[in-house]
Amino acid sequence: MRQVAFIYGPRFKEYDLGPSHPMRPARVERTYELIRACHLLEGENVLFSSPPVAEESRIALIHSPEYMEAVRSPDEGRPMPTPAEFGFGTSDNPIIRGMYDASALVAGASIQAADLVADGKVSAAFNPAGGLHHAHRARAAGFCVFNDVAIAIAHLRERCGDGVKIAYVDIDAHHGDGVQEAFYDCRDVLTISVHEWGRYLFPGTGYPEDLGEGEGEGFSVNLPLAPYTTDEVYLWAFREAVIPLLEAFEPDFVVSQLGADTHFRDPLTHMNLTTHGFAAVVDEIAARAPRWIATGGGGYDLTVVPRAWTLAFARMAEVEPPELIPESQAHLYRSSNDPPRLHDDEAPAVSEKKISAARHFAEEMVGELRGRVFPYHGLSAGE
Repeated sequence: MRQVAFIYGPRFKEYDLGPSHPMRPARVERTYELIRACHLLEGENVLFSSPPVAEESRIALIHSPEYMEAVRSPDEGRPMPTPAEFGFGTSDNPIIRGMYDASALVAGASIQAADLVADGKVSAAFNPAGGLHHAHRARAAGFCVFNDVAIAIAHLRERCGDGVKIAYVDIDAHHGDGVQEAFYDCRDVLTISVHEWGRYLFPGTGYPEDLGEGEGEGFSVNLPLAPYTTDEVYLWAFREAVIPLLEAFEPDFVVSQLGADTHFRDPLTHMNLTTHGFAAVVDEIAARAPRWIATGGGGYDLTVVPRAWTLAFARMAEVEPPELIPESQAHLYRSSNDPPRLHDDEAPAVSEKKISAARHFAEEMVGELRGRVFPYHGLSAGE
């Protein structure tokens, strides 16, 4: 079995953007409780670790000093200068006390995951609180203050030196724009984002023609998919476009953002995956990740996210989870089905017309991506 770390601490609940905000701390807390109830933390191959707060020097690998000071200002009783300039004061990113430390803790957890893997203590590590992939160098966005995944990648590059190759694979329904931006001119970091088409979903970016620039041209990969994309269509597109690139790139590390908001019950997106499809994509990543740092990400249905991430962690640890949700947690997942299960036992009701349209769009995007990106990696678009 793979040696794996699970990183969690009760202070993760401090990343709290308000009682009505979709990014509720309960997403992560319930994930931990469900994983523990399923006895997935008890294996000899599992290391449980509490997260540290990221040092300023690590955060500064991605974020500007001015932005870091702006994030810190509410904690020090100072008004934030020009909050709109830094992306704050909106319903997505309200100004809250404690957000510097809370965000630095999430970043510290992803750095710790990277260090545990790089040191050889484990071959995979999971930070369910991470995956805040929208934060930019000097601007908060999309519920994200510090971009923990970009920070962890930059940290790995610094500690491992020249020649290290890192693949970033983002399966969140939203485009991983902040991570792409951070490494847009790098050829040692391959960023891959599979997401809902930006015409319908924030942040409205991430098209096949966004290839990277300078030395990084061909190393930013975007695969947009249409609303109502199902398990079958998503997996086909992932295997046709993403897997060949991962295998050609031969990364030393894979950093993945495992957003669960592609699920058909998610209130903010329009995709139609089930937990079966989500877990199958995680399996595809696991098979090609020699050393693996995984984070959480999006996902806003509290009956879905803990189940999806429990299934993901079980695959990381290479163990079979129970099919039934343990009785101590079952009351949180009751529905018309009794007893509740980790896997969905229902499928989304989608018309064949919508499925056909999503399939046609996926075929078009996969073809365009392969034509544009594959030649940079020695691959034929027709392979």
